[in-house]
Amino acid sequence: MRYIDFRSDTVTMPTEQMRKAMAEAIVGDDVYGDDPTVIELEALAADLMDKEAAMFVPSGTMGNQLAVMTHTKRGDEIIVEENCHIVQHEVGAVAVLSGVNLRTIKGINSIMQPQDVESAIREEDLHHPDTALICMENALSNGRVVPLETMKQIYDVAKKHHLPVHLDGARIFNAAAYLNVEVKEIAAYTDSVMFCLSKGLCAPVGSMVAGSKSFIDKAKKNRKLIGGGMRQSGILAAAGLIALKDMTKRLHIDHENAKYLARKLAELPGIKVDMDSIHINMVFFTIDNLKMSDAAFIDKLYQKGIKANGAYRGELRFVTSNDVTKEDIDYTINCIKELL
Repeated sequence: MRYIDFRSDTVTMPTEQMRKAMAEAIVGDDVYGDDPTVIELEALAADLMDKEAAMFVPSGTMGNQLAVMTHTKRGDEIIVEENCHIVQHEVGAVAVLSGVNLRTIKGINSIMQPQDVESAIREEDLHHPDTALICMENALSNGRVVPLETMKQIYDVAKKHHLPVHLDGARIFNAAAYLNVEVKEIAAYTDSVMFCLSKGLCAPVGSMVAGSKSFIDKAKKNRKLIGGGMRQSGILAAAGLIALKDMTKRLHIDHENAKYLARKLAELPGIKVDMDSIHINMVFFTIDNLKMSDAAFIDKLYQKGIKANGAYRGELRFVTSNDVTKEDIDYTINCIKELL
């Protein structure tokens, strides 16, 4: 049975073109630095981000953690927004792997404000940890995109205080599609950037970290330290090349489908959609007076061939992707209408 999967864009399947490229990939040993497909992928990633170098990593979480490890020393402090992925969804890894402290900021709709970032930077004091890094995120997990002007202002604050900036750009290509800019225009306000090849870009595995050559050289050693050195990883990199060359050009379709889904949901009685947060491929909504438990609702959708996650803090989230068509959305809307 084919399922329509709204749980996340992480569930997207690799395309047939990706599967063919993976089967035929020319490979070497990436730890020795001689896998030609990985070399090509890293060069392309660096070029797209307008950085000197890049490295291939198994996951976005590893990419973020390597960036923190490389920018900091044990006992330092990093500035992050309180709802960002590094804080909420990376298992406290900065404490375990880097031994750094988190100084969290409450943003407006999770978007950090420059004045708050500057206020969080520590003064020189015997009792204080050293502020070592500012971490931004774009796009956000709440579906919103951070304006370029806000990123520039935070970057300017960082440079004023001689601090590096890392960007969790897991969905940076979605952010670029929403802003109608090239990704390098977002990455310009960073010293390092991580972005995923999976999620909406459909590669089965992998993320990239880009930055200066000296930063990437150091980060590659840290990657080896935590077990991220891979051998014939060109098999995976082959899918990543298609993700960057082709799949980045179709993300606007997912965004359009998300808006279509939101409009259709909003027409149903009792459903309230957060229309203001639909910047990319995520739709957040609530259902008033649901005549069954949240778990029962999700289970009944599953019985009809629809996968969705349960509510988080009272809100449901549906995510569109390459594997979700407009016809799938129409079918889903009809199913929800029946259940209501």
